[in-house]
Formats: sequence, C-alpha cells, structure tokens
Amino acid sequence: MEKPADSAPASWESLPSWLLTQTAGHAQRLVGDAFSAAQARGYHYRLLATLEELGPASQATLGRRSGIHLSDMVAAVNELADRKLVERAPDPSDRRRNIISLTAAGRQQLRRLEKRLAECQDELLAPLSPGERQRLTELLAKLLDHHHRRAGDAP
Repeated sequence: MEKPADSAPASWESLPSWLLTQTAGHAQRLVGDAFSAAQARGYHYRLLATLEELGPASQATLGRRSGIHLSDMVAAVNELADRKLVERAPDPSDRRRNIISLTAAGRQQLRRLEKRLAECQDELLAPLSPGERQRLTELLAKLLDHHHRRAGDAP
C-alpha cells in the first residue's frame, strides 16, 4: 500500500541507520555506473590506487593494503593484467610469489576513474556546501573508525 503524498514521513525514515543505508545505496549506484562506463569495477579502482600510492606488492600484500579478500584479489588482478593495466613479475626474493605493479596504461585508467569518482562525489553531495561535505566526511570516518576498532578489524 502506498503512503499518501501528503502524509508525514514514517518515524523510521529519520533514523540515522535508514538514512545512511539509503544514501549508501545511491552512492554505490552512482559509482558503479560511472566505473562500469569505464569498463571497471570498484576493486579495479582500489587496486590501481593502492599500487600507485604504495608501490608494487605481492597479491597477498596488495590484498591486505586494499582490503580486498584474496579470492577476489586473484580475479581482479587477472582482469587488470589481461587489460595490461598491471603487470605480474616473479619476486626476485621468492620465485614462488608474483609482484604486481602498475603499468602506464594502468595509471591512465586510474586517472579516468579518479575523474569519474570526483564527479560522483559532486553529484552525491550536491546539496551540501564545501564545509558541510568536509564535516560529513569527518563524521562518517569517525563512525567507521569506531566500529572498526570495536570489531578489532581496524585497517
């Protein structure tokens, strides 16, 4: 049954958990659509950005640095390697392990994804002033840090 247009919002519609969930859904759709248009996924962005920021690494180290589970990491690295966005090379200190590094094409793709991601942030946060955006980001980071510490899984 639809809610009449002139009725007040239900009490649960003002709960922070509801608002966060609904906003997260919008954010996920915006970013997913933007990355999809660039033949990418969120994991691709995270891997490329992690490689650029922290340098070459083994798949296991890259998984820890990016927060991507190893089973997902293998598939994502394979996809990026097939597109020549990352390169695998034997680790000189342990030939059983591969080191993953960013290629020039990977850096170009990362720039494209960063541009799309910035556009998504602007669209998602359009009604907020720059100060409000900064404050919202600080508050969300504080919440996430609190819950990571409580769960013992702080990055």
